Amino acid sequence: MIQPIFTEKTTRLAKEGKYTFLVSARDVKSMLKSEIASLFKVHVKSIRILKTGGEAKRNSKGIKVTKLASKKAIVTLKAGEKIDLFDEKKKKK
Repeated sequence: MIQPIFTEKTTRLAKEGKYTFLVSARDVKSMLKSEIASLFKVHVKSIRILKTGGEAKRNSKGIKVTKLASKKAIVTLKAGEKIDLFDEKKKKK
């Protein structure tokens, strides 16, 4: 499961050739590298993985709810390559 993350910071990083994805907690770098390369037809230079821990909270009814742990992957591509999902569309006036 690979899902792109769109925030102000990730769109800024995308201009530098670094793309951020939310991935499954079980995914490893080698598997992600081959999967991203085949999905988007790009050459992956490196991958950094950040773990986000699970959280225990209470909802509005007071019931305890647990958010599962996940991982974020920051993928760096070879120079000159890009992923079209992260391109900013300019508004027409």
